[in-house]
Amino acid sequence: MTPPEGFAPHTRKSPLTDPWEPIYARDTPDALILGLYLRPEHCNGRGMAHGGLIAALSDNAMGLSCGVAAKAAGRALTGLVTASLALDYMGRAEVGQWLAFETTFVKLGKSLSFTNLMVTADGKPVAKASATFAVA
Repeated sequence: MTPPEGFAPHTRKSPLTDPWEPIYARDTPDALILGLYLRPEHCNGRGMAHGGLIAALSDNAMGLSCGVAAKAAGRALTGLVTASLALDYMGRAEVGQWLAFETTFVKLGKSLSFTNLMVTADGKPVAKASATFAVA
C-alpha cells in the first residue's frame, strides 16, 4: 500500500520497531508524524491494534518531535530519555487502517520537555498520549 501524501519511509530504525516495518514519517515544521498501515502482526488477539504498539510508536513520535522543535528553536539536544508516558485509549483500529501518530504540543525545557500526541485510525481518534522527557 502506498502511504498518504507527504509520507516517506521512516529512517530512524530500532530493533524494537524493525518487525513493524514499513513505518512511514512526515516532517512538519513542528513535529515528526509517524504512520503505518495496520497489519495482523500489529494486533492483539481480538484483531485490534495492540496497546503496546500504540504506546511504543507514540513514545517514538513524541521524542523525535522534541528533536524537531529543538532544531527549529536553534537548540541542540544530545539525547532524551522518557521520564513519563501516559496514554488514554479512546477507540479501536483494525487491520488495513492507516494509523497516524501526530504530536500536537511540545514544550522544551532545560532539563525536561513535555509533549502531547493524538493517534488516529483513518482520521478517527484512537488514543491520546502525553510524555515527559529528561534531556540527557
